[in-house]
Amino acid sequence: MTIKEIAKLAGVSSATVSKVLSGKDQYISEETRQRVLFIAKRENYIPNRVAQSLRMKNTKTLGIIMPDVMNLFFSELVRGAEDAAEKEGYSVILCNSDNDELKEEKYIQILQEKMVDGIILTASEDSVFKSLKQRRTPMVLLDRDIDVGKDSGVGRITVDNKKGAYIATNHLIEKGCKSIAIISSENKNRPSADRLNGYQTALSENSMEIDERKIYLDNYTIESGYSGMKYILNSQEIDGVFCGNDLIAIGAIQALKENKIQIPDQVKIVGFDDISMSRYIDPPLTTIRQPIYNLGKEAINMIISMIENKEIEMTRVLGTKLVERQSS
Repeated sequence: MTIKEIAKLAGVSSATVSKVLSGKDQYISEETRQRVLFIAKRENYIPNRVAQSLRMKNTKTLGIIMPDVMNLFFSELVRGAEDAAEKEGYSVILCNSDNDELKEEKYIQILQEKMVDGIILTASEDSVFKSLKQRRTPMVLLDRDIDVGKDSGVGRITVDNKKGAYIATNHLIEKGCKSIAIISSENKNRPSADRLNGYQTALSENSMEIDERKIYLDNYTIESGYSGMKYILNSQEIDGVFCGNDLIAIGAIQALKENKIQIPDQVKIVGFDDISMSRYIDPPLTTIRQPIYNLGKEAINMIISMIENKEIEMTRVLGTKLVERQSS
């Protein structure tokens, strides 16, 4: 069903139908407007967005590339982005890269072929520069504080990861911990490096030894938390653990329980993110809260401002907050 066919059925011009369907019908009678809308609904009329986008030079569509949509952090982040996009009249295409550089490159190419108006990207530091070379649309890097240069035209939204890790480690020290380990991700991006740095800074400022045997770096998964905790317990006596994210903390708690180690009496644990399930695990997890939903929301606001050529600050750093529960 086309506009021309609806016009024929309604006994009006194609221009009248176009005005009614686009909401620009203030000079059209109510009777004609209702007749056109009734026929369009009855005939299941679907607008040709591709044709519209060619005329308007935009598609009102945004692409989001995430490394792991199974990770609850990214699920909540995407929810914030999607809600904000819908509010502004944009739809979202979500791509899951599985932390694979080739998939990231492929999706950037595909999204641009689909004529998205902008791309929000969470990428590894190694691949982001390749991604930027492919860029022909506005882009915002999310949860990746990568220095791409002032004149790159790329937006960045992240949190103060170093400060968050510093607060987490200091919290363990204030709770009386004398031997504190860290289980986190390898330093493949700045958030990971900053969380390690915050941990080390807190220890140094409190005249505590930085022991490499108490540092386990792998990736942000439950399995890494479990394996890391087992590895550390085999050689070290600890009374506190800072985990690079909440999934790691969940795995670490399971390993401690299997070794019959009481939490928090014998070992205290702090996570990072405050994903929705953190308050429901046993024991409820003390963690550093990121404004996850707002990260997604702010990324959408920034990319739309870029699309509309508004003057904006191209880098935003959001704050974190300690949420104390029963694991520390």
